[in-house]
Amino acid sequence: MAEQRASVSFLRARLLARVVLLAAALAAAAAGAVQAAGPAQPLAADPQLEARVLKVTAELRCLVCQNQTIADSHADLAVDLRNQVREMLRQGKTEAEVLAYMTARYGDFVLYRPPMKESTVLLWLGPGLLMAGGLAALVMVLRRRARAGDEAFEPDPGVEDDDERGERR
Repeated sequence: MAEQRASVSFLRARLLARVVLLAAALAAAAAGAVQAAGPAQPLAADPQLEARVLKVTAELRCLVCQNQTIADSHADLAVDLRNQVREMLRQGKTEAEVLAYMTARYGDFVLYRPPMKESTVLLWLGPGLLMAGGLAALVMVLRRRARAGDEAFEPDPGVEDDDERGERR
């Protein structure tokens, strides 16, 4: 009996050692990932330029993340596009020219608020059309069910009908 307890105790100690080693390895990996992220990029020497860059990049969608602007995204492509916007503004291009260049290169999808035109009508009206279609289908189903009598539906198992219990409606 004592030998069996010692064996169980030894197995528990081995398991505990493995768990501790795994936890240490995960902590080291997490610390390495945080360190790899690096420090935040400093702002441009010109605060006015940086404000313009932020304004333009807030209007452009990250092509990798798609639910963030390139101002908010940390994806490599977003960083490259921010640097490209900064360089174009530094060269004297206007904000409208930068947006036009990005739109010409990547299409209306790159704009966080695409313009209403023939190629984007479905983008703007699609959610409303889907909602209207869903509501119309729901109304049709509910009306059809209301017209159908009780005999059109199977009774729930284990639930007695009011008529079977002798109650009146």
